Amino acid sequence: MAAIISDKFRIFNAKQFLESLSEGANDASADRTRLYFFVGRPQPWRAFLETYSVDGGSFTVGNELYVGTNYGTATWRGTVEAVYSNSILLSAIFGSAGTASAPGLGSTIKEWDGASDTGVTATSGVYRYATEDAPPLPLDNQVEKTDIYDDIIAAKRVTDANARAVVRRYNWDLVANPKFDMWKPDYSASPAGGGQIGKSTALGYDSIADAKFYVMNTNYEVFKCLYNGENPANPTGQNATEEPSVAGAGYNGATGIYTETSGAGYVWKYMYTLPTDDVLKFLSSDFMPVVLPTESTRVATEALAVAGSVDVALVEDAGGNLPPSQTLYADILGDGTGGIVQIVTTAGGAISSATVTSRGSGYTYANVLLSNGYLYSDAGTTTGVATPAGATGAIEVVLPPKGGHGAAADIELNAKRVMTNIRLTYAEGSGDFPVDNDFRRIGLLTDPYDWGTSSYATSSTLNGMYAVKITGSSADYISDEPISQVRADGNIAKGTVVSWTLDAGSTTNGILKYYQSPAEHLHNGAVYAFEANGAVDVTGGNSAADGNVDTVYNGTLEGVTLANGLGTPEIANNSGDIIYIENRRLITRAPDQIEDIKLVIEF
Repeated sequence: MAAIISDKFRIFNAKQFLESLSEGANDASADRTRLYFFVGRPQPWRAFLETYSVDGGSFTVGNELYVGTNYGTATWRGTVEAVYSNSILLSAIFGSAGTASAPGLGSTIKEWDGASDTGVTATSGVYRYATEDAPPLPLDNQVEKTDIYDDIIAAKRVTDANARAVVRRYNWDLVANPKFDMWKPDYSASPAGGGQIGKSTALGYDSIADAKFYVMNTNYEVFKCLYNGENPANPTGQNATEEPSVAGAGYNGATGIYTETSGAGYVWKYMYTLPTDDVLKFLSSDFMPVVLPTESTRVATEALAVAGSVDVALVEDAGGNLPPSQTLYADILGDGTGGIVQIVTTAGGAISSATVTSRGSGYTYANVLLSNGYLYSDAGTTTGVATPAGATGAIEVVLPPKGGHGAAADIELNAKRVMTNIRLTYAEGSGDFPVDNDFRRIGLLTDPYDWGTSSYATSSTLNGMYAVKITGSSADYISDEPISQVRADGNIAKGTVVSWTLDAGSTTNGILKYYQSPAEHLHNGAVYAFEANGAVDVTGGNSAADGNVDTVYNGTLEGVTLANGLGTPEIANNSGDIIYIENRRLITRAPDQIEDIKLVIEF
């Protein structure tokens, strides 16, 4: 079956995504999407190896694991960085295929202490290579997304004010972009298997969606190219010479058309001007925004659009034997009305140029006939001119998009991408975004619930971590170190530090934020919560800090609401849907730092 997912479908999805951010009567409406940008993964990237059937003892940090008959002939090996109940984190991966080496599923894993095998073995499960410089590709499965919730640090609401449709950015720069494609409605590919011949753009693209047919000038004005100098002598167009501008001599304010007064005679359609706020938020080195439908310059352009009006007629074939050395006129025929083309011929009766003098309206198909009875000597096409027998030549009428040029900027410029702009300012959200750690993952989360409820979260920022109010700590806790507490039932609560913030004026009391994950913090097969027990220390595995839970503290501190000294995330675990994941290299935060993060989603 021959079928295609059209670019219009992708544009539709991008528009629906944007509209969903403001639909519905209020934030509680089921029609509205509550979109959050999140940061997570404070812990370093390491190669991950799932293990089971561990025998002969426990693996030791610093030793090497390998697959093979012996260490010397190992096909894969790595250094142990951390040991968990069902997995191991490794570094310094190497083997028969270098860093691309991997232990086969179900392989026997052996341990080497630098001198000999230790006798500890295991069977390998899932393996994923990663380093701080080479983060792993995200996986699109339920287990991966559940794991992501565990180490979300914080999230910030994305509203329609922080999102725009975007297109690829092309600057007015005749060194980088000397030539532009022109708008045509019939570009198509030529399949490798044959049976069809398509039409490519001047720059060799097979569709208008990929073409370079618009530009942003130095005043942030966006123009669409309607004509690029294409003619029989220059079938792939010519280089541009004049920067289009609404202040230029070639600009016609009544039509929104800019025509080059020199060079190849480029014709441009003014689309809109980027307002300052859009420039600051949504203009990147690779993408530029399509302004909102309510933006004044776009509204003005749409008001000038005429459905089915014609701005360009191309000379496909200069032909010959037409009335020589004349300026002739012909009606644009089809289902529209009012269109007229001016045709200039050479001394030999060939067509030297074709120019639209009356745009007309209502055309969905159009053509120009050069045969006898269809050519005129006057612009009103009332005085006929005889066409000699044997006259040849062809003129292509370039039809506009639906609604006319400028009627729908997002559709005309193929805005199938959406950019979200998120600015994280210092300890955003009264401390929801800590500044004493880093993150390695960003993403988008839709419609999460508030912790412990089935109500949609609507706050501007959300904390994603657990917290404990500490009193009497013997030392400062260290970011990324393991912490633990022996509970009253004998089980051990475990976590990993994300942030440690001392109370003002104190050297021993503060708030400790941490995450818990089944991948890292199991004890006797389960993850146990820390207890509000002031008699039992919360111990740092590296710092040796051993503060107690301040069980009498109730209130909000660093964005966390604490009861009896304990706080929970504001995001209900596994609520909502994670729709975008990006694993990145380390991004370090600081108290005086602002991150401006632009995410581009292609539909």
